[in-house]
Order: sequence, then C-alpha cells, then structure tokens
Amino acid sequence: MGVLKLLINSIEIVFYVYLGLASLYVFIFALAGLFYKNRKTVSVSEHRRFAVLIPGYKEDAVIVSVAEQATKQDYPDEKYDVIVIADSFSGSTLEKLRKLPIRVEVVEFEVSKKSKALNLCMERIGDDYDVAMILDADNVMGPGVLAKMNMAFERGFTAVQGHRTAKNLNANFAILDALSEEINNHIFRKGHRVLGLSSALIGSGMALEYRLFKSTMATVDSVGEDKEVELKIIRDKHKIEYIHDALIYDEKTSKSDVFVNQRRRWIAAQLDYFRSHFLDGLGQLLTKANVDYFDKVIQMIMPPRIILAGVLFISVIVSALFSFLSIDFISSLFITSYTIWLYIFALTAIGLVISIPVSFYNFKTFLALLKIPHGFLLMLISLFKIKGASKKFLHTTHDHVEETKHN
Repeated sequence: MGVLKLLINSIEIVFYVYLGLASLYVFIFALAGLFYKNRKTVSVSEHRRFAVLIPGYKEDAVIVSVAEQATKQDYPDEKYDVIVIADSFSGSTLEKLRKLPIRVEVVEFEVSKKSKALNLCMERIGDDYDVAMILDADNVMGPGVLAKMNMAFERGFTAVQGHRTAKNLNANFAILDALSEEINNHIFRKGHRVLGLSSALIGSGMALEYRLFKSTMATVDSVGEDKEVELKIIRDKHKIEYIHDALIYDEKTSKSDVFVNQRRRWIAAQLDYFRSHFLDGLGQLLTKANVDYFDKVIQMIMPPRIILAGVLFISVIVSALFSFLSIDFISSLFITSYTIWLYIFALTAIGLVISIPVSFYNFKTFLALLKIPHGFLLMLISLFKIKGASKKFLHTTHDHVEETKHN
C-alpha cells in the first residue's frame, strides 16, 4: 500500500506541476496580450525588395487564384516578385501560372519537403532581394501587408510574423481551427511581444531578411522547418516582431482526419525539437541570459490548449466525484484535492476566454464549441500516432478558392 501510494503521489505531483505551470504560462501571456497595440505608421527610407515565395505541392485547385491575388499588393511593382515553387502540379496549372506576371520555379523530389523546395528555389533566383516573404499555397495577403512588413524592417527587425487568420468558416472544425489559431496569435504573438519576447513563427505569412533566411534554411531539412528556423535565429538573438494588422488569410480544415494529421505532425516536430534543444536552451539561459531562446524551447513541450483544458476538466470532475462520494480508499491515495485542480482549470479557462477575439462571440461559434469533446478525442488520438510523423511530409489538400473579403 505504501509503495502504491508513493508511486501514485509521484505521478500526481509531476502532472500537477506540469499542468499547473502550463496553465500559469497560458494565463500570464493571455493577460499580457490584452495590452498589445498595433504598430504606428513610420516613414521608410527605402522600399525593400521582396521575394514572395509560395511553395506548393499538388495545389492545383487554389494556386492560380492565390498567385494572382499576390500580385495585387499596393507596393511598388518593381520591388517585389511573386515566385510560385511548383511541386507536382499539372501541365494545365503550370500553363495558367505562366500567363501571370509571376515567376514559376518547377521542382521535383523523390521525397517532397517544403524546406527542400524553398532551398532549391533560392539557389535558382539568386540574392537580389532584401526580404523573403513566405506564403502557403492557400494564403492570400490582405491590403498593405508588404508595406507593413517593410515598416517593421525599417524599425530594425530581421524577422516578422504577420497575422494569419481564417479564410473560411464554413464548417464546425474550420471554426475550431480558426479559433485555435487566434488564441495562439493572442498568447504566443501579442502576449509575447508585449512582454518583450519574440513572436512565434507559423510557417507562412512571415517575412525574414533574405540572406538570413537563405543561410538558415540551408541548414534545415525537416517537415517542421518553421520551428527549426525560429529556434536557430532566436538562438542568435534575432528578435521576431508580430504585426497584428498585417492580415494573411489561411484556409482552415473542415475535415477531422486532416485535423488529426496536422496536429500529430506539429506535436511530433515540437517534441523532437524539445529533446534536441532543451539542454542547449538551458545553457543559453544560464550563460548568456538568452530568455527568448529558452522560452521557445519550453513552448515545444507545452500541451496543446485543447488537451490542457480537457485534461484539467476531467481531473476536476474525477477528483470531485471521489471527494463527494467519500470514497476514502481512493481519496487517501491522492494528495491534491479537486479544489486545486479547479483553480488550475479556472486559470486556463480564463486565459483562453480572454484570448478569443470578439468576432467569434456568436451562435456559429457556440455550435462549433459543442464539437470540442470530439476535437479533444481526436487530439488524444493524434498523441498516439506521432511516431515518425516529424520525419515524413504530410500533405494537407486545399480547395477554398473564393476571394477573401478584406477588412
């Protein structure tokens, strides 16, 4: 009995500390995010030359529309090139693309990866650019994105993340996906910048100093290239800016199987990076006071918000049942009461609620939230399928082509 209690208590304390710190982390940065303000317009000394890189794999359904809209930025035409990196596109799609005022780079790999496509493209196009702007093949830039990015570089930043937001809210899972991204924008971008830390990169809607991006990407050969780039440049003490009013519209998945595939790829990549960077991050913190880098490493072990909230909710219910039913045998095995789990859950819930944009407070969101238990189960499933997910390319098909209404 004594050994069993010791074992249970040890596991309990580990979970309590891990989930408690994760909840506190979410709450602190969510609270900080409330104080974020859009950057003021500044005069610029130059219009930097942008390479707008759009890698795509079998994205025939959306790429022509995306490429065409990318050419409509209110930025000097001679100061940006739209470059589609076409992997496994049909001949008819390539023909349509070549009729647009863009550059098309056809690539082919035995094993396709976004990192490979970007590296090969930059080898071909040379170094006559100041900034690399990365879009996914379904992304549409809102008005003034390049101008706002240019202003951020004028302020001295070498890496900038734009506000990626939903292009479509046409299904419950699309709404949940959009909601998740906006919560992450609030916590990991707005909240972090308010407290002086770097914004998190997403993988698209981001701009980096061209030579920095090219040299960093040359060392990357993974399916989680955005996180690897993020860790490497922050280790070298580059600060990543976030521009909330630089809108990049992104297609959200409406299918549960795609939802699972995306999450297991992200979780697997993050766990790999935590394992490979934790000791280095700790060393950088202790020897060079690189808080930014250590914070990014810690983010890699953070549980997804839906998992965090779900596990805490279940912990509250189960521990409360044991307490109210007065099952002494079971209750005696644990050292934490349901009230402690309730406080931690409340901290997480408050953090998530204040991170949700006002525009999501509507009946459609309420209906989508009813799918959260399903989403929680899918996330749990994804945790059991992460083995090898960070080593192989998992393609997400996009098909939402209607033009976005900018606001």
